[in-house]
Amino acid sequence: MPIDAATYRESLRRLKPRVFVNGQRIESVADEPLLAPGIAATGVAYDFACRDEHKALMTARQATSGKVVNRMLHIDETSTDLLYKLEAIRLVCRESGCAQRYLSHDALNALYQVTHRLDADRGTDRHQRLLAYLHESQDHDWSHGIAMTDAKGDRSKRPGAQANPDVYVHVKERRRDGIVIRGTKAIVTGAPYMHELLVLPCRTMTPEDRDFAVACAVPIDAPGVTVISRPAGRIGDPAALYSAKFGQSTAVVQFDDVFVPHDRVFLDGEVEEAGFMTTSYATHHRHSCIGARAGFGDLLIGAGALMMEANGLDPERHAHVRDSMVELIKIVEGFFACGVAASVYAMKDPAGSVMPDTVFANVGKLLLATQIYDMHRLAHYVSGGLIVALPGPDEDHNPETAASLSAVLAGRPDVPASKRMEVARLMEDLTASYTGSWMSVISLHGGGSPEAMKREIWRNYPVGEKRDLVEQLLDRGVLDEGKRVSKQPGRCCATGCEVPEIESPRAISRDAAE
Repeated sequence: MPIDAATYRESLRRLKPRVFVNGQRIESVADEPLLAPGIAATGVAYDFACRDEHKALMTARQATSGKVVNRMLHIDETSTDLLYKLEAIRLVCRESGCAQRYLSHDALNALYQVTHRLDADRGTDRHQRLLAYLHESQDHDWSHGIAMTDAKGDRSKRPGAQANPDVYVHVKERRRDGIVIRGTKAIVTGAPYMHELLVLPCRTMTPEDRDFAVACAVPIDAPGVTVISRPAGRIGDPAALYSAKFGQSTAVVQFDDVFVPHDRVFLDGEVEEAGFMTTSYATHHRHSCIGARAGFGDLLIGAGALMMEANGLDPERHAHVRDSMVELIKIVEGFFACGVAASVYAMKDPAGSVMPDTVFANVGKLLLATQIYDMHRLAHYVSGGLIVALPGPDEDHNPETAASLSAVLAGRPDVPASKRMEVARLMEDLTASYTGSWMSVISLHGGGSPEAMKREIWRNYPVGEKRDLVEQLLDRGVLDEGKRVSKQPGRCCATGCEVPEIESPRAISRDAAE
């Protein structure tokens, strides 16, 4: 059942993970200041599920158990579920910057599909294992770190050909009661303050990569697990008006001969299903990322509007800032509309769950990945240079400078200089600081690089149908029986056309006479 943020934080105290931040061993994750913004941000998704005004979005009834669960752990059954999930993530991210918990949703939904497929094709019991684990996660309202992206080593070589096999997580030993895994996952969101790790394959596999085709669940404090993390946010920085409160850590997670019992193993050597797992998770996750960056876009739009007001700019009279704000709105709502379309055009999976439309999910993620820099540029334009030229926050309390700065750094007469400076520092924190740069990079590469999205769009888009449509319009021979007559180079002959026979002069003269 859904729990609140205080209960979530207390649950972390019962865990004893091996965590390092900035080179120091962390004794209590729940009480570590360097991780506090990440725990606070994750807590928003917990608290919102307990508020009456948000319950419709933030909770759902799980069909396989009949219980009400947090939306971030729910298996989607309808297009409405996908729409609500998208809106729920946007709601949380406009408050916390990044919901983080939605990765649990994406991984569990992908595992739900792949284990059902595995059972149907191979007669295994993996889906029942997954259902038992799903219900356990929902009953405890766990957060999961998704250990998917491997260190990878030499990118030109497949997992099984690496000089050091530990650059990918793999099965080292198979026992009667479980498996032993080892290796390294390089990017795990929120790992220090998660309850569990879901280990997933990150690419397609060949039979030679069998030992690397593994998916399983591991407690964050399981023996042999080491989490090496960045701090979450900019705790203690007076200029970090946003990221001192909310942040996100990312971590390298090392698995050093970690034992996993069979009831927590969902893939073990099934290379074909590992590829399906990868693409399924990617589609769910890219769909979720759309909601997350729309929430971040809401922050930029709101901060931009406040900066315009504080600077004394009227959008009705100053068209240049109005146009920039409209451009920012167009970008945010444009990629969010792709998320809505992916929800509406969802496809039913044989498992009984639904998958967002692959093309729309990938188009939306590709748009936000490549336009995040335009979002920052537009926010900078409407805000002015003060967001990086403002004196440090300590000057606000300096008796020798505070009064004079307040007198000259005000904009509109009815907006105090302190309020203008506060909004400027917030915009700096969101777009022109370590936090802003970090947000750009995770938008570009989170959920896969733009190249991965382009491949999925090309692989799934019905280009052939569009080609056939135009061929029909050009009367080029898409016949009722399906026979194709084509004049395109390389498709009918070496030259791409039929060379007409040369008639004799006598035949030409005879035809002319007739």
